[in-house]
Amino acid sequence: MKKIVLVADDSPTIRKFVSFTLSAMGFKIISAIDGMEALEKLPSEKVDLIITDLNMPNIDGFEFIRTVRSNEDYKDIPIIILSSLGAESDINQGLNCGANSYLIKPFDPNTIAYEVSKYLN
Repeated sequence: MKKIVLVADDSPTIRKFVSFTLSAMGFKIISAIDGMEALEKLPSEKVDLIITDLNMPNIDGFEFIRTVRSNEDYKDIPIIILSSLGAESDINQGLNCGANSYLIKPFDPNTIAYEVSKYLN
């Protein structure tokens, strides 16, 4: 059975790029344009991993991660942040919210493949 990755990013280009990279690795992708849509989609499938941006409308990545971590059903899902925010304070805040990994845009497809494979094999 295919592992399911939820990709939350307000950039269609990033969603498409990440989806293409991970689909080629055999994962099923669910896309969301922001944290709010991602939270709405979480109950519909058994998500195995989340990749989220931080700067998104409605519910940003920090709030999204905190909400996921506070939910008993989703608290153990690995979360990878994919953000253009590269300051140490942003990275620390993201990891302190509960993310497992933090990748800075632009990124290489091999990097994202490696990070995902650390959590899903």
